[in-house]
Amino acid sequence: MKKILIDTNILIYSIDKDSKYFQQSHNLLLDSNVQLFTTSKNLSEFLAVVTRYPGKSLAIDDALIIIEDFSKLLSILYPNPVSLNIFKKLLYKHKPAGLLIHDFEIASIAIAHDITHIATLNSKDFDLIDELCLYSLI
Repeated sequence: MKKILIDTNILIYSIDKDSKYFQQSHNLLLDSNVQLFTTSKNLSEFLAVVTRYPGKSLAIDDALIIIEDFSKLLSILYPNPVSLNIFKKLLYKHKPAGLLIHDFEIASIAIAHDITHIATLNSKDFDLIDELCLYSLI
């Protein structure tokens, strides 16, 4: 069974019924033919966005309920010593700066857990990372 890391934007679109990406994102989270993962970092990013989402902000209590729902569909991965070593190697190799460093940390956690595919709509954030392939939502 294919292992897929779910990026923050997919989590956000999966709850935003007004998004043009809602159905694809929502369907992916319900796909029983793949094994789905996300990281603790993705969940904190999700919380940061949805509690300040323009015109649609959620109260933290409501956002935490959604996190609980996600945890029934996704395995949550955490940084560990292996992911830290991978993270440092990726940083030395690609020299990212600014917010892109967060994506490199997310990638390092996935790679440390033998995940090779990522579902994201921000593919450019992961283009440099040869160890990850983009999982198409279409």
